[in-house]
Amino acid sequence: MAAPFSSPTTPPPLRSIFQPNPNPPKALLSLTGSFHRGPHRAKVGYNSIGAASVSLWSSSANYSSLRNGSSKLSGKPVAVKRLLQNRRGVVRNATIEEIEAEKSLIEDDAKGRMEKTIDTMRTNFNSVRTGRANPSMLDKIEVEYYGTPVSLKSIAQISTPDASSLLVQPYDKSSLKAIEKAIVSSDLGLTPNNDGEVIRMSIPQLTSERRKELSKMVAKLAEEGKVALRNIRRDALKAYEKLEKEKKLSEDNVKDLSSDLQKLTDEYMKKLDNIFKQKEKELLKV
Repeated sequence: MAAPFSSPTTPPPLRSIFQPNPNPPKALLSLTGSFHRGPHRAKVGYNSIGAASVSLWSSSANYSSLRNGSSKLSGKPVAVKRLLQNRRGVVRNATIEEIEAEKSLIEDDAKGRMEKTIDTMRTNFNSVRTGRANPSMLDKIEVEYYGTPVSLKSIAQISTPDASSLLVQPYDKSSLKAIEKAIVSSDLGLTPNNDGEVIRMSIPQLTSERRKELSKMVAKLAEEGKVALRNIRRDALKAYEKLEKEKKLSEDNVKDLSSDLQKLTDEYMKKLDNIFKQKEKELLKV
């Protein structure tokens, strides 16, 4: 025979989770002592409904991050990782490696632009003719070739049969007239002789007056090159100052980098002076 049913007991009253808990549980996580001084810190608090609010952060020389989350707690321990459910925000600072990469990029860019400036000035100097024949005298001449301007040296072979003449031999003979026209239109003061196969030019001796004019022209080109180098230095300094404003570099860092940049600028200024003096010497030599 089955046992008679026992009378039901009255269940305990239920408390809504939305009602304040008169006796909130103690903090789940308390980090003190030596752990508090380590690289990670955490704080747990409770709101009015007994839910935990967790803040966990870490800090180092390069990174600082902040993560927030909240979760309803049960009677069992809950891992901090499980509490970070609702939202997470990260604030990230640049690493030392990233800052070094930015510095290197600025330095490499400045050096590369200065090197290109020197190459350009060397080409400009070579295009100024002296009393001796030199194929580089025709470097800046452009020819209208099938409707497109191209450099003369890209469509013809240029040589110096002797110290006082130039020989231009085009790869395509149909371009002879266009080449002749381009040479006449240039400021070299040369008279091309087109024989239907090649173009020959005699290099006349420079007069004393003409040498002085060309010397002034070269000096002006050299000054333009120096201005270009100073502008490159200015751009690099602005880039360093930007890193300082972003708190990636200290004031002392910027001073040291500025000093190194000035040394680099002085080095390229010296290179420019050397090629200028060499060209000036060629012009004044009779």
